[in-house]
Amino acid sequence: MAKVVKLGAKKEDKPHNDELVYCSFCHRPNTQVIKMVKGPGVNICSECAMIAVQYLILNDRMPSEEAQKILDTFWGKANNDQTT
Repeated sequence: MAKVVKLGAKKEDKPHNDELVYCSFCHRPNTQVIKMVKGPGVNICSECAMIAVQYLILNDRMPSEEAQKILDTFWGKANNDQTT
């Protein structure tokens, strides 16, 4: 099960790792994604977050070398995690 990170949570707050949480964008549960960020009334999985970041980086221009390394690293890790 993916780790659920709650925005605004205090350090002493214990995450409920058995809680089923769905991404507000792709509607996949936290059992099918790498990580899930839980916000007030909205959740986003790590894959949708990276798609959003990729869109922002690629919007009307080519990514910098550093940004491309981040994208390559994430998508390589995401593909490896899903195949293992």
